[in-house]
Amino acid sequence: MRRAEHLHTPRVAVVHEWLTTAAGGERVLEQILRIWPEADLFAVVDFLPDKDRPMLQGKRAQTTFIQRLPWAAKRYRNYLPLMPIAIEQLDMSAYDIVISSSHAVAKGVITGPDQVHVSYVHSPIRYAWDLQHQYLAEAGMARGLKSGLARLILHYMRMWDLRSANGVDVFVANSAFIARRIRKVYRRDAQVVHPPVNVARFGLRADKEDFYLTASRMVPYKKMPLIVEAFSRMPERRLVVIGDGPEFERARAVAGPNVELLGYRGDAELVDRMQRARAFVFAAEEDFGITPVEAQACGTPVIAFGKGGSCETVVGDGPSRTGVFFHEQAVEALVDAVARFEALPEPIPAERCRAHAEGFSESRFRDAFRQLVFEAWAGAEWRSVPMESSPSQVNSKESKV
Repeated sequence: MRRAEHLHTPRVAVVHEWLTTAAGGERVLEQILRIWPEADLFAVVDFLPDKDRPMLQGKRAQTTFIQRLPWAAKRYRNYLPLMPIAIEQLDMSAYDIVISSSHAVAKGVITGPDQVHVSYVHSPIRYAWDLQHQYLAEAGMARGLKSGLARLILHYMRMWDLRSANGVDVFVANSAFIARRIRKVYRRDAQVVHPPVNVARFGLRADKEDFYLTASRMVPYKKMPLIVEAFSRMPERRLVVIGDGPEFERARAVAGPNVELLGYRGDAELVDRMQRARAFVFAAEEDFGITPVEAQACGTPVIAFGKGGSCETVVGDGPSRTGVFFHEQAVEALVDAVARFEALPEPIPAERCRAHAEGFSESRFRDAFRQLVFEAWAGAEWRSVPMESSPSQVNSKESKV
């Protein structure tokens, strides 16, 4: 008798990478736990501050031995070589559905043939695959003994990552860009469910002021100094920059008098600036990129680098346009994009930007992801047909679904 004839409410486990801060991946986790509030939570480590615990409905994750290692709270990333072993020790045997939220090792949990493992992939391990050389260069490990050791560890991580992909029943990507990366790395197809964006906290404002805005952590791949330098070459245009990080001094060094570097600012000021800005400028190649969606939720068009997730979050041409793309991470390309933006026959309507952003709402994510997991579970139930069943019996049973 097939398992579908003994239907029950499936037990759900949710596996996250590490819980240390409330960033984009944790916002996805928050919504998954809103769909399945009864789920048990697992992670490599859990050092999430108490102030952020409500987003997990007060849950504390069941963790691995890395939680108890020296300096794990601050230097948990240093234990990356141990994480494949650690994640495999989490016992998933009591659960019917296992959902992993993965950008490194979470998808490597071990599941059995009567369990469904759905992995929401933010990206295959970036620093182990196509971005290895970039990460090593930025970390100052392009050459030398440390470089050799790092490359050996990453080689091991690639082999384990590919092996662990075989334990996933359904891959879900946060963008079509990441789905292509999954196909390249794992040779598996992935369904796309864009991450949730809290568009409700961004009020629409149609009247804009005469300044451009960019906001981000100032890390190398965000290309913030590039944006600052481009606007410094356009002294007639004002740029406001929000954000702090290791690239701040580089940005300050190329800033002209028309560029206002504000450093870190709280959410309230960020939203206020987003609502008032003429356009939001975004130069990173992101897997998805939440900030451009937030800007559009304010009714603000986006001037974006036309590669990666921006191609899915911004409409760069046609009657539904919500922004303008530039196709090279170069000062001249951004200067040209700003000129093209200002030369548009008519301004991009704020209402159009807002309507586009609402397609990435939290409720839309919950509906789409719940349906996908339900279909994976139901599909597994219908495949559980005994060997002695004839094809005609199988077809007859499936017709009753």
